Amino acid sequence: MARITYIEFGGREHVVDVVPGLSVMEGARQGLISGIDADCGGGCSCGTCHVYVDPDWQARVGGRNPIEDATIEFAENVLPNSRLACQITVTEALDGLVVRIPETLR
Repeated sequence: MARITYIEFGGREHVVDVVPGLSVMEGARQGLISGIDADCGGGCSCGTCHVYVDPDWQARVGGRNPIEDATIEFAENVLPNSRLACQITVTEALDGLVVRIPETLR
């Protein structure tokens, strides 16, 4: 298991144990985390699982792939550390990962 910390825009923290092989988005859905809608179910086509990867974890998580880069353009408040949670596969090396959920206007 990998322990992932999800921090809502308002500061509320949720720590979820996620099975390696699942995505950070799937872990959020299992943990009933507010703010990660995942409207497309993880197909990298909607941008509603947008998160900010904590700077200490960016190198381990890696960068966006070309499809993710194109999709994230439709998300709000995109920053250099923005990722789509559906595109981050959980591994044991990501135990302790911290992601922040941006403010949304929906």
